[in-house]
Formats: sequence, structure tokens, C-alpha cells
Amino acid sequence: MDSRRFMAMAAAVTLMLTSCACGKTDPQEKNSNSSSAVTEETTKKSKTTTTADKTTEEATTEETEASSKKKTTTKAKEKTTTTSVKKGEITTASTTTAKSGSKSDGSSSGGGSSSGGGNSSSSGGGNYAEAGANEVQTPVEVQTESEYTAEIVMGGSPSIVGANAAADGSRVIISAGGDYLISGNTDDGQIFVDTATEEKVKLILNGVGIANSSGPAILINDAKKCTIELMDGTVSVLRDGAKDKVNDGVIFPNDTLRIKGGGELYIYSNNAHGISGDDDVIIEGGRYEIDSVKSGIFAHDDITINDGDLLIRGGTNGIKSKGTININGGRTIAYGGTKDEKSSVYSDGAFNYTGGTLYAVGNRVSVPTMSNNPFIVVDCGDTYEAGSTAEMVLNDTQMAVLQPHNNFRCIMMLAPEISAGSSFYTVINGNGSETFSVSDGQNEFHVGQ
Repeated sequence: MDSRRFMAMAAAVTLMLTSCACGKTDPQEKNSNSSSAVTEETTKKSKTTTTADKTTEEATTEETEASSKKKTTTKAKEKTTTTSVKKGEITTASTTTAKSGSKSDGSSSGGGSSSGGGNSSSSGGGNYAEAGANEVQTPVEVQTESEYTAEIVMGGSPSIVGANAAADGSRVIISAGGDYLISGNTDDGQIFVDTATEEKVKLILNGVGIANSSGPAILINDAKKCTIELMDGTVSVLRDGAKDKVNDGVIFPNDTLRIKGGGELYIYSNNAHGISGDDDVIIEGGRYEIDSVKSGIFAHDDITINDGDLLIRGGTNGIKSKGTININGGRTIAYGGTKDEKSSVYSDGAFNYTGGTLYAVGNRVSVPTMSNNPFIVVDCGDTYEAGSTAEMVLNDTQMAVLQPHNNFRCIMMLAPEISAGSSFYTVINGNGSETFSVSDGQNEFHVGQ
């Protein structure tokens, strides 16, 4: 009996000792995770040093497996991701290491020894890995300077941000060179440019609408070199009002004016000219519709068209220059006025044609004094009424359908497609002319009603 009790007690003691041994945890395995793996093609030995005053860095790793893809996000004060060292390829493992003093914003950290699992820490150097690949960085607002000298929003009280521009009621005065971005709308305002020195001024029209009841919508009083740029994809509208015999254009520059860009510009003149310049007027791009009581484009010096798409409806002349006209590119349709002595295109000096297309329709026309290729002038004989249609057909290809807003009796066509031996005919109000053969130089063809 006593022996049985002794054996039972011995078995109980043995069971208790075994239970205590299974509950112990090896410090080296505390942070291990059997599901993690480290992929490295090259392993360097490193020396691990542990000091009492070194700060332990904590890392938390979440692993979510979805659609057979494993996404690992690691957040830490300082962290790295162990990767392969194959050039151009990063293999991300679930083990993370950190080197004291390393950067946490995407810099490299080294670790010679690491332990897998949820938390790990190591020190030392040897293996370097890309860090921060999965970090979400906080956007930093960067203060940048405006590319414009001033940004102007037209209105009853214009808004101006920048330098060298000031508001005077609904009028904006630009007093120095620079680039000025102009937008907004005003039914009675003006952009007035008056620089103290011969500085370059650029006016960028960003879908602006300006009407002025007492003068030009844009008056360039003094700026030796002024450029108007039509911002791509925008439509701007300019109008003038009452009589101003001195500043007689919706756009009036006292010096050379250059207009370019990829936007659209609509000009409506109730005073005199659409664009009127005391110096040269140069068109280098953009799309234009100009309606004027006098000339669509007028200049005391030269008018040059290098590019652009222009539709001009003049009350007197379509285009008029007291200097030289140069047509080098673009596509221009110029309609003249009703008076017999007025021309669709008039040049007081030389008229040079080197490229582009020009259709001039009116009662008279100035022909080129220099042309790189043949050109055509159609003498209609009698006068056709406003609204009549005229088709220009070259080599059996319809080049244009013209519909003048005023009466007309002659049409001029300048186009690079015209050459000696080309065939040409016109159709006016549905009635076709005979077919003509083009020769070198000026070709004047007579068609009758």
C-alpha cells in the first residue's frame, strides 16, 4: 500500500517537472517567425556588437496575402528591407534590419545579423539594402516663383498679382518690361502699356475679353518690342467703341508688334481698324477673325505674315500697308470693302510672296512685286453681290470656297500648289468658268456672268 502511494507521488513530481521545462522560451527564438524568408544572393559576414546604451528600434510588419500576391508594409523609426544584390532587381523579404544612425527616408541600412519574425533589431554593417520602398511620404508644399511678372484678371476692379502693373479703375497700366498673363472680362476697360525704357513686353492673352467704349482695348503707347501671345487652347475677344482718330485700332501699337501663339483672337472694330500700327505688324501664329469698319490690319510700315490662320472682313481694305507686305506662310482670307477704289490687299511699297496661302477678294487688289511661284488673279467682269460664293479649283482640287461680306469683282489666289502647267477654273454662284492653264508669273483670267 505504502509502495503504491510512493510510486504515485513520484509520477506526479515527474509530470510537474516536465511541464515546467516545456514552458521555457529560448531568448534567441523569441522573435522568430517560421513563415518569413530572407533572399540574398551574396552574404557577407559581419560583426555584431551590442552595447547597453544603444536604442532598440521597433518595427511592425503586416503581411496580407490576397490573390496569391503578398504585400508587406513596414513602419519604423529607422528601417531597412533586406534585398538581393542583383543589379536592377530588388527582392523584398519579410526580415527587417536597421543600422543605428541610418536615414529612414529611403536611404540604405546595413545589418550583419538579423532574426526573423514580427520584431527584430541588429547593429553593425556589411550588407546594405534599399529602404523606404514601401513608405508613404508626406507631400511637401514647395513655394515656387511665378513665371510671370504679373498675373492680371480683368474686371470692374482688376485683380493684379505681381509687379510693374497697376489698376486705374477698370484700366490696367503696365509700366515696365516683363511677361504679363491676362485673363478675365471687362465691358469697359483697357490694357495700357507705357514703359519708361525700351524694354521687351509680352502680353499673354489667356481667354480674356476686353471692350473699351472710348479707345483701343490694348494700347501699346511705348514699348520698343511688344509681343502678344495667344495662349494655346484659349479664345480671346477684343472690341473698341467711340471714335479715336489717333489711336485708331482695337489693338494699337506705337512700335513694332509681334503676335504669336496657338490660341484664337476675335477682333471687332467699331472705330476704325482691327489692328493698327505706327510701326511693323508681324503675325507668327494663332487663329484670327477680324471685323472692322476700316482696314482689318493696317500699318504705317511693314506687315508680315509668317504663320497663322486669318479671316479678315474689312470695311475699306482687308490688309493695308504703307510700307511692304510680306506673305511667308499661314493661311489668310482677306475681304475688302464696298468702295471701288479700295482693295482687299493694298501695299504702298513692295509686296513679297514666298509661301503660305492668300485669298484676297474685293474690288481691287495689289499684286506681288516678287513671287516664288505663279499666282492667279480672277477678273470677274461685273460686280457680284455680298454673300455670293466663289470656288477656287486648282488641278481639279477645290482649294477654297469664299463668301465675301461685301460686293466684289476680283479674286487673287497665292498658293504654293500653283505651278506652270496647272489647270484652274472658278465657280461663282454655281456657274463654272472655262478651264485655264497656268503659266509663270502673274496669271490674269477673265470670267463673265
